Amino acid sequence: MMKEGAGACFAVRRAETGVRAYSTRWLTVAGRAGKGGAMSPSLDTVFSALADPTRREILRMLLEDDMAVTDVAEPFEMSLAAISKHLVILTRAGLISQEKRGRVKWCKLEPGGMRAASVWMQGFGQFEPVNLDAFERFLEREFAEGGDGAE
Repeated sequence: MMKEGAGACFAVRRAETGVRAYSTRWLTVAGRAGKGGAMSPSLDTVFSALADPTRREILRMLLEDDMAVTDVAEPFEMSLAAISKHLVILTRAGLISQEKRGRVKWCKLEPGGMRAASVWMQGFGQFEPVNLDAFERFLEREFAEGGDGAE
């Protein structure tokens, strides 16, 4: 008797080739939350967009000012089409917006796009902001009082 669904496909493929096959199709389905559904699809989209170093660098560049797509692409060693795909992912995640001014397409950072992700991470308590000034004063006191630490 043949199994139903995706398992049947794997059973047939294994019988024909002797190779065990696995599918990762569910990993690439847009907007699909994990089994527990702990994160909303919008959070999944934001974290997925932030997972790529090129997209994080684009966001860093847009912190300074709005930029034309061609200016965004300039420092990267990839095609304009590849940069455009990165920009589409950032736009769908709500991290940037794009608008056409004349013949030029401009990108603008949307800081509110990371708000939900920031709130979600702060829920763990590990990501509390660090007061670097207080930490620096603490280190100065420690070094002033203890010298080099050797006795």
